[in-house]
Amino acid sequence: MVHQEDRYAPFLQLCSTLFSPKSQEMIGQALRMAEKALEGMERYDGSPLLDHSVATASIVAGEVGLGRNSVIAALLHDAARMEFVSLAEINTLFGEPPVGIILGMNDISKIRTKTDKSQIEDFRNLIITYSADPRVILLKLADRLEVMRNIDIFPADKQRRKCWESMNLYAQIAHKLGLYNIKSELEEISFAHLEPKAHDSISRKLEESAQRREALISDTLAPIEKRMKESGIRYHIKSRTKSIYSIWRKMQKQGVAFEEVFDIFAIRIIIDCPKELEKMHCWNVFSIVTDYYTPNPERMRDWISIPKSNGYESLHTTVSAFGEWVEIQIRTERMDEVAERGIAAHWRYKGVGGGSISHEEWLAKLREIIEESDNKSHLCEKLDAYATNREVFVFTPKGDIRKLPEGATVLDFAFDIHTSIGSSCVGAKIGQRNVPIKEPLHNGDIVTILTSKNQKPKSDWLNIVVTSKARSRIKLFLREEESKLAKLGREELERKLKNWKLTIGIDDAVALLCKHYKLRTGMELYGHIVDEKVDMAVVKELISRHLAGEESPQPPTLPKAPAPPKKEEKVAEELILGEEVHGLEWHTARCCNPIFGDEVFGFTTINKGVTIHRTDCPNARRLKEMYPYRIIAARWRGETGKGSFIASIRVTAEERTGMLSTIIDTIGSLGVAIRSIALSPQRNGTLGGIVSIEVKSSNIADMVTHNILRIDGVKRAYRVNK
Repeated sequence: MVHQEDRYAPFLQLCSTLFSPKSQEMIGQALRMAEKALEGMERYDGSPLLDHSVATASIVAGEVGLGRNSVIAALLHDAARMEFVSLAEINTLFGEPPVGIILGMNDISKIRTKTDKSQIEDFRNLIITYSADPRVILLKLADRLEVMRNIDIFPADKQRRKCWESMNLYAQIAHKLGLYNIKSELEEISFAHLEPKAHDSISRKLEESAQRREALISDTLAPIEKRMKESGIRYHIKSRTKSIYSIWRKMQKQGVAFEEVFDIFAIRIIIDCPKELEKMHCWNVFSIVTDYYTPNPERMRDWISIPKSNGYESLHTTVSAFGEWVEIQIRTERMDEVAERGIAAHWRYKGVGGGSISHEEWLAKLREIIEESDNKSHLCEKLDAYATNREVFVFTPKGDIRKLPEGATVLDFAFDIHTSIGSSCVGAKIGQRNVPIKEPLHNGDIVTILTSKNQKPKSDWLNIVVTSKARSRIKLFLREEESKLAKLGREELERKLKNWKLTIGIDDAVALLCKHYKLRTGMELYGHIVDEKVDMAVVKELISRHLAGEESPQPPTLPKAPAPPKKEEKVAEELILGEEVHGLEWHTARCCNPIFGDEVFGFTTINKGVTIHRTDCPNARRLKEMYPYRIIAARWRGETGKGSFIASIRVTAEERTGMLSTIIDTIGSLGVAIRSIALSPQRNGTLGGIVSIEVKSSNIADMVTHNILRIDGVKRAYRVNK
């Protein structure tokens, strides 16, 4: 076991200067718990894994400035992530706040980013979504900074991935929070590893020119300082060299060489004066500077008269001094403090309500809290709106991230991937669970869409989806299907008119029939013709009577009005299968064996209540035509079936060794029970037969069918009535 008193003495000393004795005692207890839990765990270089936790906690306390709960969470987050310490134990000893922070950090740790800049904004928003407590994102930045400071201990592939993430993801979040020191350090370390040749080249040029820069700064400032002292202006001077990564970025963006970058270094003249005199003193100093050196008018920036939208205030000018361009920044102590502490990028939080704010607004408010809070340990109490765009972020099996609106379902996700995937979707796997197309999605879900070539969009899908893309694709398919049916119906009517040799145009015939059957459009008529709901013999008679000037038979034969039930019959307008209806019994029909999820209707029998048939039952058409008044609309209750149903699947496959075992294993892997299986050799050299399975819904049966079809050698698999 590591001797924490010696190895982690600097950390304990830091805590003694920042926290009360009680807080120090609790932090010490957390350190001992982490030490015991992580005993024997090492990093890639053989050092104790606890080193990472302690170093992260040091950054959290000393550099970010958070309180006791955040430090405890930093010490224990690795132990909790690896389940060496339970959250219940942490809650008992240290309370709820550290537990909430740890949960958020570990959710972020599960995210597997892809090195694809087109998706980086979605990954950033997903990380923020996991940070309902603002301390979570701050601890995660501290955690990543510690990792980058020790990046050399990691294998090469991990180094590259962590550097890419740090530069494109975490540095950008730090920038938006105004944590510029963390941002710059993450970028510098990442750039040194991702572009070592460019980094070394610029670094070498900076070193070679360092002495000359110092001399240029000294010579440039000499007359300016003399005049400011004579004018009684209180000031001090700062100079800063642009970061290597920032220099490289400017070289790439402007297409220039190192020597052509104007602002490799800058001189900051910081004035000490009352707030009401700030503008006057800044312009006085600007006047002094331009008295000695010629400014470049294209490089003048006045952010004092009109500050930047993010609050930044300063005067920037680039002057020619001793044959070189020198950038001089003029600001006051107050302005410099604001810029140094990060308020420079601060967006004032105004008028956000409704209990929900965007990710950008969330970051802005977090910055405001960081800058204005005297007690950063209470940050979460001041953030009263949860960070969300009302979006969920889910992943494909390959790790691509997809952003969907809150409430989106599996079917929305399928259409978001591709129209063909959505149109053939029968369900999905989320983790190890098989789920139906109606299943709502949650942040971080990894979704594998299951499809079937026999599936096609249905009108009730419009009640499942929430995205405009899915709705528009479903509606387009339904319209195309309607158009196909209409074309077939029109062609059928034209063919009949020609065969009957009736002298009437197709449009006149359609108008006559629509009026007779009380239909609004010809499309409806064509659909009835295709569905054989219109008796073509009656159509012939109607048109013949019309041409002969005779009156059409009455009443219209379409649509048929169902006869009202007898008073003693207690028939519901719609039978909800699964709800108890007093005095009404129902059972499933043997002819089609409907199961939960199938589209069904009820048929009222004389002695046995209501029989439930599938809408595609072989007897459905006959029952509806002969006994329309005994048909009841029916649907299953809810989204999940109660109890079990037996579904039968007919399978045709190649006759070869192991085929039966493969089918059994495939069904078993889905967690579905097999009630019976009978496959026997057929005359054409194949195996054929019925597999009966126990399922809770038709979606599960469809998924089983789909997975059987994916087996190499299976030729056909489909549900049958049995």
